[in-house]
Amino acid sequence: MKKSILNKVIIACCLLAMVSCKARKKAMTTVAPPQTNNTVTIPTTPPDLTTVKNQLAAIKSRQVNFRTFSGRADAKLDVNGDANDVVINIRIEKDKRIWVSITKTILITIEVARAVITPDSIKIINKLQGVYIKKPFGFIHQYASQQINYKTVESLLVGNAMPEVLTERSIITSDMGNVTLSGSLVDLVYKMMLGANMRVTQFNLSNVEAGQALLVNNSNFTQAQNRIIPGQIDILSTIDDKKIQANLRYTKMDFDLVLAYPFNIPESYTSAQ
Repeated sequence: MKKSILNKVIIACCLLAMVSCKARKKAMTTVAPPQTNNTVTIPTTPPDLTTVKNQLAAIKSRQVNFRTFSGRADAKLDVNGDANDVVINIRIEKDKRIWVSITKTILITIEVARAVITPDSIKIINKLQGVYIKKPFGFIHQYASQQINYKTVESLLVGNAMPEVLTERSIITSDMGNVTLSGSLVDLVYKMMLGANMRVTQFNLSNVEAGQALLVNNSNFTQAQNRIIPGQIDILSTIDDKKIQANLRYTKMDFDLVLAYPFNIPESYTSAQ
């Protein structure tokens, strides 16, 4: 029971880290918005490198740059039909750590979990069960592709592009001011769509043979302290016959504040290992 509950906390804290699980070779039908096909086909036409360099430079220049980020989001987390409405507070010190606090209101509002994610480690306390987990970051690769790293998670939470796809190996196409990047990262095929302001509107990762797919939709873009950021982030992950959905609605966003990242494991807590 403790392990089951803790895994849901990991999903809430890591979000993008649930791209994949152990491979199983079979065809897959994913759940996605009707206009979206989660199986990505890579164009075979080689890119014009001059154009690619210019377009990549334009995209990179529009990514949100910050020292710290703090956000509060109303969120719905649904794991295989088990849905919960929670509030997620997120604090990021760029390239160093992501701090997450999850609260839920029943009769009163209580904090149910807290986590700190760094490039090297994941630490989570589950306050409902009085348990904790301390693992190297690579722990998530039991659930996620090896291509998922700390910067992937950090980028997702502010609507930035996954850094690994901003490469000249990507196939770049444009239509009516919108830009699409597609290609592959070892075992994953990706497709990223950007709007006229070069902000990511949709990101798709898939591995049909392994029975996995991830779809991220960014919308309701808003300006926060001279930065354009999605006010709504909708995530759908399918892993074989499992489905995970996370819908975040930011209600507050701030940049470059001096932040605290309080985290301690009470002596009475036990390891969930």
